[in-house]
Amino acid sequence: MRKPIYIFLIIPLFVFCFNFNAQAGTISPALQDVLDTVGPDQDVDVIVVLSDQLDTKAIKDSVKSIRRSKIIKELIKKADDTQKALKEFIKIKNPKREISLWVINAIALTVRADVIPELAQRPEVAEVRLDFAIQLSEPLSATAATPEWNIDAIGAPQLWDLGFRGQGLVVANMDSGVDFNHHDLVTRYRGGTNSWFDPYGQHATPYDSHPAGHGTGTMGIMVGGDATGTAIGVAPDAQWIAAKIFDDAGFADLSAIHQAFQWLLDPDGDPNTDDAPDVVNNSWGFRELVDICYLEFQLDIQNLKAAGIAVVFSAGNEGIIGPSTSISPANNPESFAVGAVSSTMNIAGFSSRGPSACVLEDDFFPEVVAPGVSVKTADLTFGGVLPIRSHYVSGTSFAAPHVAGAMALLLSAFPSLTVSDLETALMDTAIDLGTVGPDDDYGSGMIDVMAAYRSLVPCTDADGDDFYVEAVCGTPQDCNDNDAGINPGAPEVKHDGIDQDCNGYDLTIDILSAEYIVNNDILCVIATSELMGAANLELVGFDFMSWNADNQEWSITSNDAGGDPGNVTVSGIEGIEIGATTAISTDICLADFDLNRSVDAGDLAIFAAAFGALNGEPNYNPAADFDGSGAIDGSNLAKFIVEFGRTDCPNCN
Repeated sequence: MRKPIYIFLIIPLFVFCFNFNAQAGTISPALQDVLDTVGPDQDVDVIVVLSDQLDTKAIKDSVKSIRRSKIIKELIKKADDTQKALKEFIKIKNPKREISLWVINAIALTVRADVIPELAQRPEVAEVRLDFAIQLSEPLSATAATPEWNIDAIGAPQLWDLGFRGQGLVVANMDSGVDFNHHDLVTRYRGGTNSWFDPYGQHATPYDSHPAGHGTGTMGIMVGGDATGTAIGVAPDAQWIAAKIFDDAGFADLSAIHQAFQWLLDPDGDPNTDDAPDVVNNSWGFRELVDICYLEFQLDIQNLKAAGIAVVFSAGNEGIIGPSTSISPANNPESFAVGAVSSTMNIAGFSSRGPSACVLEDDFFPEVVAPGVSVKTADLTFGGVLPIRSHYVSGTSFAAPHVAGAMALLLSAFPSLTVSDLETALMDTAIDLGTVGPDDDYGSGMIDVMAAYRSLVPCTDADGDDFYVEAVCGTPQDCNDNDAGINPGAPEVKHDGIDQDCNGYDLTIDILSAEYIVNNDILCVIATSELMGAANLELVGFDFMSWNADNQEWSITSNDAGGDPGNVTVSGIEGIEIGATTAISTDICLADFDLNRSVDAGDLAIFAAAFGALNGEPNYNPAADFDGSGAIDGSNLAKFIVEFGRTDCPNCN
């Protein structure tokens, strides 16, 4: 049953070709091509879509969980009410397979070819489509790059620093599966019976069947941790669930994809419990249908978004051909398509480009771009044997999960955001690349999740001084929004008890003296502060000053000043003070060790500590014992005063 689309394009006409004379418009062209080549008794896989569709956008409850529950219940009710007669007809035809797809009010069937025209002619049926299979593409070649460049490039760590890491959110991927054994992913799996879906019944627990771990890689970029040595995931505190839409052979039936969308709306099958994901990543598409608008999954996407689930798609890897290389579903009007850029912010050569085959003239494709060249992510663990294995990947498949993860970060900061809010914030704040404005290479530009966050924060400036109260609004934070004279850029008024410049302190620094000794190239500065020893004063351009608790002064002596600076700047936690120097042509008091302008007992204590107060002490120096008394004592101090205590010495009384 797993049939890639191109198989149908090369099947020759059989000699017993059966002419159904189908009514125009009720059988899809792809299905009609198959019917033209098969016999009447041959089984064909189809999807029968009913005409009566629920307008889920009309359900507008402001509480997301309530709205989501109503949408699910109404979709199921619509299917139950409108499919009854059709199911009775189908039962008579003995189908080999019958699956109700209430998410789009459709039924997936395997029936004889001659039954299909009858289905199409029924009044409740809008269209009968071919249920074929698509194949997952291989990751493109990649080389090792600086770890985490991609995470830094979109600004994710800045939101982590604010405490927003995706906590409380659930993300999902529809992919080849996920290797549950990887240490970057195992602890982030939501678990339970409502977190894994395999429509083919091949694996009861999470498993990735892709040889290169495609689904494991996309999930790693969304929520991976740092088990590999560096942080690889955008939203590392989010949980994940997954739908394995590709079977073990690498093919995905359209009906299985519809089932996966349906499961994502209601994973546990109970509309009264809110267990749907917040964001879904889709790194797949109809790569054989380049520049074609194929709306097979439009209803699924519409209904998930109406239920408050963001849906992200990779733009496609067909850009090497040139422009007009969009693929579906990424190019569907409701999709949020993501192209790929390299670490140099250049569009990747493979990234699909617009214009889209589905949108209006003034639209563009993709919506945004994100890192997608040589990106580090989780790799297959071979059953847990290599649980921290990683590799580098390229492709729009790996650009899209950056956006899905970014949406999770924003939702952890602003849980009430709608899907439209998320999309608009990321597009409006994207870094413009390429030609000015949105274009068909980069879309709106490279996502910047921190800028998107800032755009969602209300910025308050009631006093009109151009400084905002909120810390993330792009200016230093205003501490008083009722006074335009108080802000981080305001001049400080000394000793008025008011903190004009919002640094938390009034300015109380006073420079008592700033003397430059010309003969010796020595600069001596003394200052005070009402903060006293807590002021943490520094002579800018020289060194930190010393606190003298006895004199309650800060001082510093620079013995190699490099000339008279003219002015000195003393800074501390409360601000800065500038004072002019005084040039003096004389010697300083060399014995005034504590710089208190007096050669006294304090200097003697410093001297004794350095050279030993008594003979016999380990550091006793006879050369410092001027009178040979065996002790550095008052007689030494008297000699200091005689030799160094001149009244013209600038540092002495």
